[in-house]
Amino acid sequence: MKLIIGLGNPGTRYAKTRHNVGFMVVDQLAQRWNLDYRSGRGPYVYAKDGTRDAILAKPTTYMNNSGEAARHLMDYYGCELMDTMIIFDELDIPFNQLRLRKSGGGGTHRGIRSVLQHLGSEDFPRLRIGIGGNQGPKPAEVYVLENFEAAETKLLPQMIERAADAVEDWLKNGLDHAMNQFNQTNQTDDDVVAIKEDR
Repeated sequence: MKLIIGLGNPGTRYAKTRHNVGFMVVDQLAQRWNLDYRSGRGPYVYAKDGTRDAILAKPTTYMNNSGEAARHLMDYYGCELMDTMIIFDELDIPFNQLRLRKSGGGGTHRGIRSVLQHLGSEDFPRLRIGIGGNQGPKPAEVYVLENFEAAETKLLPQMIERAADAVEDWLKNGLDHAMNQFNQTNQTDDDVVAIKEDR
């Protein structure tokens, strides 16, 4: 069983914010697979795909307590660390770029730090989705809770699609293959120009 957890904040207020790209990717996968979410036995909603032997999940704890949901999901479904993919936003990566990793720390991301605390390990795959580049002097906690700028919004669907592709590649071919396919400079020169011109 593979467990795919997107991090974000519940509710319409946060639905289109930068901090919620993890939710967006999981929602994209649920749409592709024709799945509907159900309330879980813990603080999350989930959708199960028997064909792919995979579970999609979104914590309902709010970002900073995401680890509670991750721990409950892993315990309830008996998933191993190596079979649990965490998807979240990353300020240190430019917008429209993706990074898959086998392990690592939490940095300043409170959601992933909560996951690390509750799982007691750094050794689980994660997909980091770049939202950086336009922050300027804004504090991180303000920037991540803002909606994407107009120029970013135009490119957001293709970034979410590509992130969903990366998860499906991981499911089908394993993490090493997915890393080789998607850990490259995803943002094209045309994308950069488009963002700058639309500011």
